Amino acid sequence: MRRLSVALLLVAALLAAACGSGAVAGPEGLTRVAGDPGPTATRGPADGADAGARGGPGGGDSLAGLAGAGGVGSGDGTGPEGTDSGAGGAAASVSPPGGSGSANSGTGGTEPGGSAASGPGTDGPGGSTAPAPAPPPSQPAPAPAPTPGGPAGAQRAGLIAYTGLGAWVDVFDWTEQWTGGRPRVGVAEVDHMAAEGVQTLYIQAARYDWAGPGDVVEPERLLPMIRRAKQRGLRVVTWYLPTFTDPGADLRRLLAVAGLEGVDSVAVDIESRHVADVDERNRRLIWLSAELRAALPTTALGSITLAPVHIEVINPAYWPRFPWREIHPYYDVWLPMSYQTDRRADSGWRDAYRYGTENIDRLRANLGDPEARVHLIGGIADRMPPDEAHNLLRAAVDRRAVGGSVYDYDTTPPELWPPLRGFRSS
Repeated sequence: MRRLSVALLLVAALLAAACGSGAVAGPEGLTRVAGDPGPTATRGPADGADAGARGGPGGGDSLAGLAGAGGVGSGDGTGPEGTDSGAGGAAASVSPPGGSGSANSGTGGTEPGGSAASGPGTDGPGGSTAPAPAPPPSQPAPAPAPTPGGPAGAQRAGLIAYTGLGAWVDVFDWTEQWTGGRPRVGVAEVDHMAAEGVQTLYIQAARYDWAGPGDVVEPERLLPMIRRAKQRGLRVVTWYLPTFTDPGADLRRLLAVAGLEGVDSVAVDIESRHVADVDERNRRLIWLSAELRAALPTTALGSITLAPVHIEVINPAYWPRFPWREIHPYYDVWLPMSYQTDRRADSGWRDAYRYGTENIDRLRANLGDPEARVHLIGGIADRMPPDEAHNLLRAAVDRRAVGGSVYDYDTTPPELWPPLRGFRSS
């Protein structure tokens, strides 16, 4: 007992030394002013299902760096798959999708898990019905398994685009086709983003049910927005939500939006369950990720992912055995859709700080990479009071995120911009 007491005194002394005044610095990420009391929410039981998902992915802090990333946070345990959900299997052994599992694919009329107004971050309702089987999709030509894109620390073009404050725009905001001819976001709104301190425009530039020619949605509207963003000093990340029903078409669209003039990087919004068979869906996701990396070996790639708490604690049946470690070699930045407003108040996950930190901790543990770069996405913007934006920022700072944002620009009220400016990088 005496030895235990001495050990406890030593631990307490070390903790006290670590809590001195000033900011603690690390390699990449947001800076936290020392003395931040940290989370105050009491951890409670997880939701049985998602609540109120939107159809669809200030403070004195600044980007400079903070140590403190790591494994799974304290509290509730993980889902049946554990924190290493889907781990194992060499990604380099991936073969083109199709074959015996293709008959289990299906299609739906809207984004998975949401209404027609889906965007990155649809935490679809728990227990949603899987799509009906559809004919096998057309298959991409066989190709040799690509070599993983290199170490996570490799500096690729466009990596800086994921740092600082971002703003999200989907086709339900800026296009003619999906707004009934009444788009709410255009060149003038890009000017507004710049005025509010936004540093990166994340814009959906392709969609599987685009009715026009080519793979890029409404280029006559899209390209002027990208040009204006560059004129105003913003970086541009184009994103696309693959359905995996036709992996060759998904790859083609991603390469098309990645190749647009002025685009710094491309991000893959990974949430579609159009392919009902989970193992076949996972195989196609791995194949698509590997092929995209092989085609863009020097370009930074972003992975927009479902919130780990969502698919491990709240609804493990939503996407079991998610292949975190298999796709890890192919992406440079991870953008978890940590939409605390989709959680019920009595779940214990409605707190932006608790939900954000736990999602980052689980994400890094699942990847087996405590230094994985994270851009934290909170939301939904019009359901967030300013204090939640502050808590989201605290979560990003405490977990050394490289940037942050809320979904989405069009729903962001004026009072949210001041705390969101805390995400700005220097």
